[in-house]
Amino acid sequence: MPKMKSSKSAAKRFKLTGTGKLKRAKAYKSHILTKKSTKRKRNLRKSTITDATNVKNMKKILPYL
Repeated sequence: MPKMKSSKSAAKRFKLTGTGKLKRAKAYKSHILTKKSTKRKRNLRKSTITDATNVKNMKKILPYL
């Protein structure tokens, strides 16, 4: 049986926490930052946990995570 391939784009975007949850970066922080408030931009810096509805699909495309 050949090795399974991880989705490289997903592997760069998601990390596993110590408890086995998927950590991700928040969206909307790449451009058009002038109209966004400082507080909003500061909160977008923080990482967050991937929603439970998406975890099953993410584990499928990241078999070795």
